[in-house]
Amino acid sequence: MTSGTRARLSLMMFLQYAVWGAWFVPFATYLTRSGLQDSVGTIYSAQGWAAIAAPLFVGAVADRYFAAEKVMGVLHLFAGLLLFALAQVGADAGVMFLATLGVLLAFMPTIALSNAIALNSLSDSEKQFPAIRVFGTIGWIAAGLVVSFVLPGEAERTAQPILLAAAVSIAYGLYAFTLPSTPPKAGSGRVSFGALLGLDAIRTSDRSFWVLIICSTLMMIPFSFYNVYANPYLDDIGVANPAATQTIGQVSEIGFLLLLPLFFRLVGIKGVLFVGIAAWAVRYVIFAYAYTDEGPILPMVYLGLALHGVGFDFVFVAATIWVGNHFAADSSNRAQSFLALMTWGVGYLIGSNVANAVQVGAGAGAATDWQSFWLLPAGFAAITAMAFLVLFRDGRGGLGARDPAAAPSL
Repeated sequence: MTSGTRARLSLMMFLQYAVWGAWFVPFATYLTRSGLQDSVGTIYSAQGWAAIAAPLFVGAVADRYFAAEKVMGVLHLFAGLLLFALAQVGADAGVMFLATLGVLLAFMPTIALSNAIALNSLSDSEKQFPAIRVFGTIGWIAAGLVVSFVLPGEAERTAQPILLAAAVSIAYGLYAFTLPSTPPKAGSGRVSFGALLGLDAIRTSDRSFWVLIICSTLMMIPFSFYNVYANPYLDDIGVANPAATQTIGQVSEIGFLLLLPLFFRLVGIKGVLFVGIAAWAVRYVIFAYAYTDEGPILPMVYLGLALHGVGFDFVFVAATIWVGNHFAADSSNRAQSFLALMTWGVGYLIGSNVANAVQVGAGAGAATDWQSFWLLPAGFAAITAMAFLVLFRDGRGGLGARDPAAAPSL
């Protein structure tokens, strides 16, 4: 791989996640300030539906008929136009959900497409991909800093981040047509619905696989509490520049991603996953007690945000690695599709709606009882951690050959 190709792919990853981070992080605060506080989680559940549809679209269209970079270019142009439309939607929950769903239906398939374009251009993906994929996390961080420190006023409470994401998405869509050619790899014959979802690869799976799938899916419920409501929580308790402050989690994510191979050697796959699940319980207890009537206790807030790296990398990235090691090469990708379907699709869909119900029950908007709100997912994560510790068995351990950086990042 030439230095020019490396730079082009790095920019691709940067833009891919800058688009997502620019609008999706502060979106809940914008919805809350627009009078839709009772529907925030329901609107965010559009990502779950889009994540379920994404492997069907990629497998049936992008993998079989059109070059990946062209499909990605078209999708990001559509996503940009739909983001401009989303910024014009008023305080109607149903219309807002449909508009958000439209944006995410265009965006979610591009995550897999960007990975495919990068991996197709690399001569040694295990060594080269992490250094490229990390620019996605940097793009997410950069978007948060721009939203907080460059956009005027209290931008996170307005549609400005959505408009920023729209402009970046359109620019990225045009840039995508210049990326290295990635022709379709699958044949043009018929393909079954089950194969697109990865069901054919997991028919003979053992108990440990299903324990991992179920626990990873369940952990999307606590994850959704953070993904949907962390920004409104920080805004509500008086933390300045919430979007920028949340990038502490992505910085932590980079560090723990680099440390992940060391932890695999020290405590094995089971220990890594257990620590990651338990970290969600700890961070939510911290969030529950990180503010008083006088305002936020900033060291506790920062610590809770920093635990994102442990919780995300040691659960969702580690699960991706284990699944990659657990299946033969000819079925590994389909098994990964099933894992993504269950976590980012089914799990996120359930989690965002559960979080919405808890938020409404805790008192929406400025009256939210944040302590009760965070203690519920903390207890759920603790129970899931203990269940995983008892039920999961894996005799192989080790890091294996799969790349940890291939998982989506938030």
